[in-house]
Amino acid sequence: MSYFENIKKLQLKENPIIMGIETSCDETAVAIIKDGREILSEEIISSATEHARFGGVVPEIASRTHTTAILTATERALKSANLMLDDIDAFAVTEGAGLLGALLVGVSFAKALAFSTGKPLIPVSHIRGHIAASYLADKTLEPPFITILASGGHTAIVAVDDYYNLSVLGSTIDDAVGEAFDKVARVLGLNYPGGPNVERLAKDGKNVVSLPKMLKNYDGGEYDFSYSGLKTAVINFVHNEESKGNEVNKADVACSFQCSAVDVLVNKAVKACKEYGYNTITVSGGVGANGYLRETLKNRAEKEKINLVIPEKKYCTDNGAMIGAEGYLQYKKRNFADLDLNAKAVVPLNFRRR
Repeated sequence: MSYFENIKKLQLKENPIIMGIETSCDETAVAIIKDGREILSEEIISSATEHARFGGVVPEIASRTHTTAILTATERALKSANLMLDDIDAFAVTEGAGLLGALLVGVSFAKALAFSTGKPLIPVSHIRGHIAASYLADKTLEPPFITILASGGHTAIVAVDDYYNLSVLGSTIDDAVGEAFDKVARVLGLNYPGGPNVERLAKDGKNVVSLPKMLKNYDGGEYDFSYSGLKTAVINFVHNEESKGNEVNKADVACSFQCSAVDVLVNKAVKACKEYGYNTITVSGGVGANGYLRETLKNRAEKEKINLVIPEKKYCTDNGAMIGAEGYLQYKKRNFADLDLNAKAVVPLNFRRR
């Protein structure tokens, strides 16, 4: 009998222990999660400092680092949880989206673990993993709720109607917010990673640079976003000022851009809650680590009497715990993969449009 035939007949555990493996970019992350909400251990080995020398992530360096780091991260996670490999009930791994070579390391490693132990292999969408991070932040959290999906690849307002059914109220029609942060960082001469450095610089500035409002006269959905024009406006402002010989106050530019980029996320999330009758907002994705977003959203939520769940900053960025949390949900649905599972550089949201 084949591996997958055995897995299909496997009896599910009531409180499974899931290992989450994440290698989509420059973080080699392994975590062990019990019952979908309890973090037993987590390990992250980052190659960010190596990429900083090149101004961004170098896929080949990321892939090589994963191959040397993944076994170490796994051994540390097991040791920290005081568990053996056979104690793990299933292996959840990011199948996409991300850097293809980097993803392949995690997928191949997870397949080997699943096959050798005879345990289920669970493919996880990176985006669903980010959304599931909120279940780790608040162990009592249950759908329905609105989540702000804000990362380097996606920006959307998503309605989480239950654990498996999600709908997009609006999304970016061009650049993602995280991508815009990175591009503005470059024009301001800031090092990689761009987002945290823009935030750091913005603390010394004021919101005094006039920047365009998003989607003026736009005929699409009211919850959609566009960051391409905002990014271009920042670039043009800096270049125009420099061509005139004027000194650019980069802190003011960073602050003004951050306000424009973040305020619209908060406003649309709050509006969605009111319009559709939700009373909870969560934040998903790397931009959720932005301090201005967290503070602004906290203030608005308190004012509007909306429940707010924001994961710790380390669970907003890439981590294995979020993959384990989403892996638990997929385990309960028996969404297991065979050993022909392959990595996918691009994974569309595949949420229905409301």
